[in-house]
Amino acid sequence: MGTSDTNPLVDSYSNRIGVPSTANEAYGYWVFVFGVLAGFVGIALVMLSDSAGAMERGAGIAIAAIGLLLLIIGPIIRLPLKRKATLLSYLGALCCLAAVAWFVTAFPDNWSAQFNNSEVAIIGLYGVGILIIALGSVFVPLLTSPREEQLAAETRAAGAESERDAAIAEAEDRAREAERQAEEAQRQADVAAEERAERELLEAELVRIGDSQSQFELFTDRGGKYRWRLRHRNRNIIADSSQGYSSRQNAQKGLSAVKRDAFGATVVDLDKLDEVTVDSVDEAVEGDDAPEFVDEIESRAEFETYEDSGGEHRWRLRHDNGNIIADSSQGYGSASSRDDAVERVSQYVQSADYLRLKPAAFELFRDRAGKYRWRLLYKNGNILADSGQGYASRQKARQGLESVQRNVAEDGNADFEVYEDSGGEYRWRLVHRNGNIIADSGEGYASESGAEDAVERIRSYAPVAHVLDIGSAAFEIYRDNAEEWRWRLRHRNGNILADSGEGYASRSGVEDAINSVKQNGPNADVADS
Repeated sequence: MGTSDTNPLVDSYSNRIGVPSTANEAYGYWVFVFGVLAGFVGIALVMLSDSAGAMERGAGIAIAAIGLLLLIIGPIIRLPLKRKATLLSYLGALCCLAAVAWFVTAFPDNWSAQFNNSEVAIIGLYGVGILIIALGSVFVPLLTSPREEQLAAETRAAGAESERDAAIAEAEDRAREAERQAEEAQRQADVAAEERAERELLEAELVRIGDSQSQFELFTDRGGKYRWRLRHRNRNIIADSSQGYSSRQNAQKGLSAVKRDAFGATVVDLDKLDEVTVDSVDEAVEGDDAPEFVDEIESRAEFETYEDSGGEHRWRLRHDNGNIIADSSQGYGSASSRDDAVERVSQYVQSADYLRLKPAAFELFRDRAGKYRWRLLYKNGNILADSGQGYASRQKARQGLESVQRNVAEDGNADFEVYEDSGGEYRWRLVHRNGNIIADSGEGYASESGAEDAVERIRSYAPVAHVLDIGSAAFEIYRDNAEEWRWRLRHRNGNILADSGEGYASRSGVEDAINSVKQNGPNADVADS
């Protein structure tokens, strides 16, 4: 409805005729109705009067004249005329009313069958009023074009709409900026808190180290082997290398590894393992529960650095039996970059954990921007899902991962949405009931059915998938397209540092290969071939 009037005339029009677009539409209708009634009443009075001078005849003529005026002015009120045309019509109506009032004062004493000057003036004034109404309602709209006024109105409306849209957009921008600033402030606060906690822990450890009452001793035993031992100042030996090294350099490396890895090392109480003795620990934790560390031995392998046919620098770790037990997963633009990669591999392989892909597993890592993220890897190496966003702390990333594990089920608090992106690929996202996207596909799919199959795999694998919180690096064990077992060493930033270089027929074979790299990689010499 175009009006909010609650006038009884408007309400009656709405109930009986239809919903008016404006209040004037209803008012004009009722003016027309009153004109019809006035006309009938006036004509009836004239016909019932017994003489030309009777008062009834004069009243009938006046009422009929007013009825004619209302019949004419009613439709004009309903029309959407310009303001000046409407005012001109109202002026004509006033002239007609003045003529009727003049007639009432002149009739019947100054009114006769032969028109005199007064009668002509009264009729003329009434006629002029009708003419002015006609000019306002008919001729003015015909002679003037509404196009310019319409264009002006459209321009004003467009300007108002543009200002409104600009105001809404500005408000939304301010809201987004405030939200971004709040998130950034929270991220910085979380990072600062984490860095402060790490700094306090490091300071405490440095104080402890500074107060150490022990020292490392490097010596040669009777068999000519190099060894180390940790001696308390009371002269008691509290730790030793338990093996001899062929060179002082290797002994120093072993000593440095202990100093580096002992702080923060996990304590395993072997007496609490069910029905396990020290002699049977190796059998009890074999396979997927293999320990992170293996006994370090004198390396029987050597890093070979070389330049391939494409001019890129690469490395490979060759056992003394001639087998290549690891190689670089990529070429490097310079020899220094390749040497840095060799150094990182030597540093990370000993402490790198296994990512147990059976058939999928979660990785929790920190990206290059310092954000914590997670991804769900399938056994063929494909990324089934990722966090879609970075988290300010490792704890929040772990909470996001656990939320996905809880909500992927059919009766969870989140739903999968499969959609087609702007590039024509099909993707999925997991939307929580609060509207937040808590996971999305790590890649696009060529068909909708492919994306839906991926969703089903997520439902099956995510709730029970192994979660590896990557420190510096981790080994991934997977099956390639040829169904051969392989490994690759992935840094926490997602880069692949090394891979197996060849496939293995069984999982145990690839685990043995990893253990070989763990044993031989840290102390392997580097030879430039």
